[in-house]
Amino acid sequence: MNISVVLLNGSPRKNGNTEICLNRVANKLQSHGVQTSLIHLAGLKIDPCRACFRCRGTARCAQDDDLNAVLDQLLKADGIVIGSPTWFGSVTGWVKNVIDRAGLVARLNGFLFKGKVGTPVVTVRRGGAVQVYNEIVSFFAINHFYIVGSSYWNFAIGLQPGDVLNDEEGMRTMDDIAENMAYILKALKSYQTNR
Repeated sequence: MNISVVLLNGSPRKNGNTEICLNRVANKLQSHGVQTSLIHLAGLKIDPCRACFRCRGTARCAQDDDLNAVLDQLLKADGIVIGSPTWFGSVTGWVKNVIDRAGLVARLNGFLFKGKVGTPVVTVRRGGAVQVYNEIVSFFAINHFYIVGSSYWNFAIGLQPGDVLNDEEGMRTMDDIAENMAYILKALKSYQTNR
């Protein structure tokens, strides 16, 4: 059973808390035979959406930057994890630009993400994580994703790189996200294979 998940890292910090959490999810998914790839959005040029609607009927964004390469990978994957630190109670600009542009392309071309599995991963110093969680879940919800929950909201607490490893409940939540995602992905793949 060939299953793949793309994890988007919306943090500019290499080896920061968001990447640590995403790697934890990826490692647990891999232990279930799920292939994973991590994309660092901060190293890419992804401008904001212009709402030009020129993507209608093309399944591509009209802007000539790195979004279409990311979109290609998202469309090939069975599951998508979007990770973001909490910046002023919101996702980072990189995540927002991907959500807006990939979401619009998908919606204007027959809901290209329909049937995929998605979940957020959020890191936070203190407050605002629930809003970030809700922003990412909203993207999944209006694009026909199956949304994966966990044993708590999908976030871990920490300021300095590595601090999230001291958040025992946060790390357990990351493990549970991966367990639940692997289960849903395998169930969907089995259903699709046996139809």
